[in-house]
Amino acid sequence: MFDSLTDKLSDVFKKLKGQGKLSERNIEAALKEVRLSLLEADVNFRVVKSFVKAVKERAVGAEVMKSLTPGQQFVKIVHEELIVLLGEEDETALNLKHRPPVAMMVVGLQGSGKTTTCGKIAHMLKKQKRTPLLVPADVYRPAAIQQLKTLGTQIDVEVWDTQPDDEPVTLAQQAMDYAEKNGFDTVIIDTAGRLHVDGDMMAEVEELRNTIEPREILFVADAMTGQDAVQVAKAFNDQLEITGVVLTKMDGDARGGAALSIRSVTQKPIKLVGVGEKMDRLERFYPERIASRILGMGDVLSLIEKAQENFDAEQAQKMQKKIMKDSFTLEDFLDHMQQIKKMGPLEDLMKQIPGLSEQMRKMDQQEDPEKHLKRIEAIIYSMTVQERRNHQILNASRKRRIARGSGTSVREINELLKQFVQMRRMMKQMSRMGMGGLRKMMGRLMGR
Repeated sequence: MFDSLTDKLSDVFKKLKGQGKLSERNIEAALKEVRLSLLEADVNFRVVKSFVKAVKERAVGAEVMKSLTPGQQFVKIVHEELIVLLGEEDETALNLKHRPPVAMMVVGLQGSGKTTTCGKIAHMLKKQKRTPLLVPADVYRPAAIQQLKTLGTQIDVEVWDTQPDDEPVTLAQQAMDYAEKNGFDTVIIDTAGRLHVDGDMMAEVEELRNTIEPREILFVADAMTGQDAVQVAKAFNDQLEITGVVLTKMDGDARGGAALSIRSVTQKPIKLVGVGEKMDRLERFYPERIASRILGMGDVLSLIEKAQENFDAEQAQKMQKKIMKDSFTLEDFLDHMQQIKKMGPLEDLMKQIPGLSEQMRKMDQQEDPEKHLKRIEAIIYSMTVQERRNHQILNASRKRRIARGSGTSVREINELLKQFVQMRRMMKQMSRMGMGGLRKMMGRLMGR
């Protein structure tokens, strides 16, 4: 989402880092470009004005002027002020530490991804060993009721059997009673939405809030709608006193202004972000990590968390032993790729590795990493088991057969084998090299 803003800010910082000394004049010039970059990213103009003022007050002081690395110090200040803008990490945690069942209301307009978000939250809580109950309270749209029931089946979470003629407040009360008697610790209520902010809708969700007394009132905003999402969030907050925001479609190509504006305007934290359509594509919002991504610094912590969720520890240990014994095969490589794919789009993963985010910008005109991986998979799948376990037996006739089976060329097969041998050697070294080794390995994997 922040690609365009990251590119522009990176260019600003490169100019500054090339200067041995910083003066009020060149800081002013850099801030002018920062201001323009934020406005072009659709950040609220009042938020931009306040942000630039805060950075300037610190940047023209001794903190930067007397620094040995003034350009880097300026970037550090921008990073810290971005974190202030996005909020404290503590406030982004869901407030669920109360006597169960804990009620959670999910509110927002139609089309923002509200119902899907309810399913994603339930899936996330289930992975955290909680027992959620989903409650469809949008009785005006039978399709929304059915959608939530379908999602519940998909993620194996019970859904309250709402009927279109039910009354929202009554069914919510009944669902809470049912949850208490049947051991559910969280009740997620999908409230009715409209195409725009509407008096009847607001009155209904207000009555629900007063009756159910939820610990969380999460407003779901479509990040693709930019400043419209900010204004709608403000309207909901003024009426309901929301506890937090969920931004959907953060994996899209929106400019990112909503994410950078919404907390300042509402004074309520972004708690969760949707980063894809699948049920596991919902993440907690970490201000510091997002600020690092915006500035092209990567996000190693999120990458590690994804790896821990998706990689089998026993399998990882076996793989490490094979790497150290130099017995890592193409078959092992194929299994490893399958696990990496579970972590999400490869392009997103690469952007989370410090140093690779900038390399990704240079790859824009080159082949999509996902297509590159699919071609590698096609080549390995076209091999026999024996060939996958011992690449050294691949002679000219075997390579021609594999090329026909995978729709590739012998040259591409030779390139893959060359990269695989180099990667095997690098992976062996990587255990002693840390993140630098990972960065080089990923670059080699992509053939760069």
